[in-house]
Amino acid sequence: MGSSIKTKAINGIKWSFIDNLANSGITFLVGILLARLLSPKEFGIFGLITLFIAISNSIVDGGFATALIRKDNVTDKDYNTVFYCNLAIAILLMIVLILCSNSIALFFKEPILRSIMPLMSILLVINAFTIIQRTIFIKKIDFKTQAKISLIASVGSGAIGISMALLNFGVWSLVAQQLSRQVLLSFFLWAYSNWRPSLIFSNKSFNELFGFGSKILLANLVNTFYLNIFLSIIGKLYSTEQLGKYTRADQFNTIFTNNLTMIIQKVSFPMLSSIQNDRERLVFLFRKTLIYSSIVTFGLVLSLAAVAKPLILILIGAKWIDSVIYLQIMCFYGILYPLSIVNLNMLNIQGRSDLILKMEVIKKFLFIPVFIVGFYFELKYMLLAAVAFYYIEFLFNSYFAERFFSYGTWKQIKDLFPVFLISIFVAISIWSLTLLSFTLIWTIVLQFILLMILFPLCYEIIGQPEYNELKQYLLIQVKKIIN
Repeated sequence: MGSSIKTKAINGIKWSFIDNLANSGITFLVGILLARLLSPKEFGIFGLITLFIAISNSIVDGGFATALIRKDNVTDKDYNTVFYCNLAIAILLMIVLILCSNSIALFFKEPILRSIMPLMSILLVINAFTIIQRTIFIKKIDFKTQAKISLIASVGSGAIGISMALLNFGVWSLVAQQLSRQVLLSFFLWAYSNWRPSLIFSNKSFNELFGFGSKILLANLVNTFYLNIFLSIIGKLYSTEQLGKYTRADQFNTIFTNNLTMIIQKVSFPMLSSIQNDRERLVFLFRKTLIYSSIVTFGLVLSLAAVAKPLILILIGAKWIDSVIYLQIMCFYGILYPLSIVNLNMLNIQGRSDLILKMEVIKKFLFIPVFIVGFYFELKYMLLAAVAFYYIEFLFNSYFAERFFSYGTWKQIKDLFPVFLISIFVAISIWSLTLLSFTLIWTIVLQFILLMILFPLCYEIIGQPEYNELKQYLLIQVKKIIN
């Protein structure tokens, strides 16, 4: 692996981590404060519209961003064509959501959605205005600028949301936080970027990018629908309050799983794309990325499951106790997100968006039994069924890695199994402390101490090369800070 690629990768991961820390870390802390101020029902009401906004955003993206990142020589015509396509689609979808807001409110029996949905639909247009700026920063692997912008937007929107919650605005506090955050992100992305749209539209660019991006669009759309359909099912079959408890558990899960996935996705895809013609280096970096990500993801996410009870009770209180079991179950499928994303990235790099689309359609048919379990049984059993599905999904995603790169399911499991064993051993060890008669504070303090002792000790014993490489990099960074 060339030094320039390695340097870009390390800097990309570092600043992408900081970006996600600002983006989701601060948002997570704000969410903790809001959870103490608001009720599970208010979070549940807000969660009901997440499905519609997430699906609409997938359509707005249209797979064009992925196509632009993958393309070697992107022209200004390409950027302008994508910009105007996204903007037109966003406006159309905003109108559709506004017209459907009354029907959505009637379906979920929550009248307040009539007022919330039109406001939240504005997010689509705001996001469409910034997709090119984001894409340009990602292609340059410039996450330092994005980190600055995320910090400003997260702090500013968090202050607005908390202020409104203190003034008893209820669910509108969550609406204001989300809207203000996207407005701030959009403003500063434009301020920091030199790119500006011109009155240019190219049918050639559209056909070229849409040929690849349309399949990514459909795959993302199917995936987004199924990832978020949980919210609608819970809101319809159970209660808005139970949905609120689920969304709080999901926020704890997301702070590690989704954010680690985003970091790996944002850094690995442009980096791997840049060496797509050098097969040996590509496969080498592919394997390293999987192992690095598993060391971090398995350790953090399974440890999160172990500390779930004292953590939730301390941070947001006993009214959210049902969220504990939801979070613990989520963690066991959350560890697979980054691994699946890296495998899918490799198919994108091969230009096989057709296979990604086919796989997504097949996998989602396999997801139907999860919904059936949710219809007849409690929420926790639906989540357990989802665990089984996500492990099957990993088998699908890694299958084609063997076909195209000779590094498929069995070889990946063989490389990752020692990391999983260490992570599960440490998680069980620190979870066992919850069985003792300590206070909540002392329990979590002792869990953290034991975690910090066991992880490095286990990796030192087995002599994991990738762990040693990560350790050396961290030591170098610490020395730089000290000096």
